[in-house]
Amino acid sequence: MTWLVSILVAFVCSVLGLLLGGFIANSCVSWYQVSSREGESGFFVIFIAIGGGIAGLILGLISARLIAWSYVPGFGGELIGAVAAALLVSAFNRCQAPIDLELANLYYALQRRNRMPRSPRAEQFDPSSVCIVHLVQRCVRRAYLAGADVVTGKNFEHRREWIRCRMERLASVFGIDVLTYAILSNHLHLVIRTRPDIVANWSDAEVAIRWLRVFPGRRIDEQLADPTTNDVETLARNTQRIQEIRTRLTNPSWFMKALCEPIARLANRQDEATGHFWEGRFKALAITDEAGLLACSMYVDLNPIRAAMAQTPEESIHTSAYDRIKSLQGATIPSAAAELVAIETSEAGRILRTSSPDQLRKKKADAKKRKGPSILRDGWLSPLTINERANTSPQANTTGIRASDKGFLSLDLLDYLTLLDWTGRQRGTVEKADIPAELEPILKRIGIDGRMWADLVWRFKKYFGRSGAAGSPQSLKNSAAQNNRKFTRGQRAAAACFS
Repeated sequence: MTWLVSILVAFVCSVLGLLLGGFIANSCVSWYQVSSREGESGFFVIFIAIGGGIAGLILGLISARLIAWSYVPGFGGELIGAVAAALLVSAFNRCQAPIDLELANLYYALQRRNRMPRSPRAEQFDPSSVCIVHLVQRCVRRAYLAGADVVTGKNFEHRREWIRCRMERLASVFGIDVLTYAILSNHLHLVIRTRPDIVANWSDAEVAIRWLRVFPGRRIDEQLADPTTNDVETLARNTQRIQEIRTRLTNPSWFMKALCEPIARLANRQDEATGHFWEGRFKALAITDEAGLLACSMYVDLNPIRAAMAQTPEESIHTSAYDRIKSLQGATIPSAAAELVAIETSEAGRILRTSSPDQLRKKKADAKKRKGPSILRDGWLSPLTINERANTSPQANTTGIRASDKGFLSLDLLDYLTLLDWTGRQRGTVEKADIPAELEPILKRIGIDGRMWADLVWRFKKYFGRSGAAGSPQSLKNSAAQNNRKFTRGQRAAAACFS
C-alpha cells in the first residue's frame, strides 16, 4: 500500500471521526441538557467534532500503515473496517439514557425564550425628548429583601419606605416626573416621564447644584455632604460638563442608578453583608400612547393585589394609588425633597477646621433625620389629570418637590380610582354588560374594548411582557417604524383588546 492510499484512508477516517464526534456531542447536548448559555453548547459540539476528526486522522493513518506492513489487502478492507467502526459507534449511541420529558420541554422552552435579546435602550427611551417609560427593578434571586423573610423570620418592610423616600428626593432633583409606582417585597415598578423641556430652562448653576446634591463627587463620610458655592461655581463654568449633566438629569438610567445604588449600600450595611442587592439592570418598557399608559398605570397600582399583599387599592401601601387616595383624605407627610441651596465656602471651611470626622458624620446623620415641610402624600408625584388645551407650556413646578405640575391622563382622579377599584375586583375577561355605565365611555374614548379591559390589565405581562413597548396596535406599529423595524413584539396579541 502506497503512502498516497494511506493518506486517502486517513482522510476518510478523519471525515468519519468529525461527523461522529459532532453527532455524539450534539446527542449529549440534547440528552443530558448541556448548558446552552452564552453559546457553550455550540463550542462543545465544535470542539468534540474537531477532536474526533483529528483522532480519526491519526488512527486512520496508523491503521493504514499497520495494514500495509502486515500485507493485509488494502483500501477495501480499511474502508470496510472504518464503516464497521462507524456502525459500532452509532449502535452504541442509540443506547439513550431515559429522558425526563417535562425537563426537556422546559429546557427547550428556555432556549427559545433566550434567543430574542432585549430591545436596545436607545429604542425604548431618548433622554433628549419627552417620553414615558415603565421601569422594573428586582432584588437579586427575587429574594424578599424588602419584605418578611420566612427563613430567618426578619422583617425588612422598612426598606420599602427607604425606596419611597429616595424616589421622592430624586423627583425633586431630576428632570423626571414620577407618574405611578409600586414597591413590593422583592421588586419595584415605576412609570416615569422624562422632561428635557424642563431641564432646558434651568440655569447652569441650578443644574450644577442639583447634580452635586445627588453625586457630590467626594467622600461624604469625611466632608460635608452639602455642596459649597465654590463647588457649584466651578462646575457651572464647565460648559461641556454641564451639557452632559443636563442629559443625565433626564436619563432614566441615571435616575435608576441614583435610586438603586444607595438602597443596596444601606441594605448591605444593615445585613453586614456584601454583594448584589439588585438582580441586574432594570427592565424598561416604552409607553407609546394613552391607552398603554392607562393600562400600565393600573397594572402597576394593582401589583400588591396581584401578589396577594392587599385586597383593595386602599390597603396597597407604597403605591401611587394609595398615596392619591390618602391625599384626597387630607393625609400629609414630611417632605424628603432635596434643598437646592449651596452652603457658603467660608462656612464649610470653618466647619471642617473645627469638627472631627466623628462630628462630621453626626452632622450628616442629623441632616438625614431633619424633616422638611409637610406636603400632601402625593405631592411629589405628577398630578394625574392633564389638560393640554388649557395649558401647553412645560408647567415647571416652583415649590421644588417635583419637576413639573403637568398631568398624564385625560380623566379625573375620581374616575381613575373608580375604574381602578372595579378592575381590581375582576379576574380575566368579563362581559360588556358587567362594566359600569360610567366607566364604559372612558375605555371607548381611548379605543379599548370594554370586554377585554380587565384581561389587558391583569395579564399585562402576557401582552407586553416580552415586548419593548406597550400601547395600541397602531401606536406600536408607528413605534416600530421609527426604529426601522417591521413590527413590535406583542402587537398582534394586543390587537384583540382594542376596538
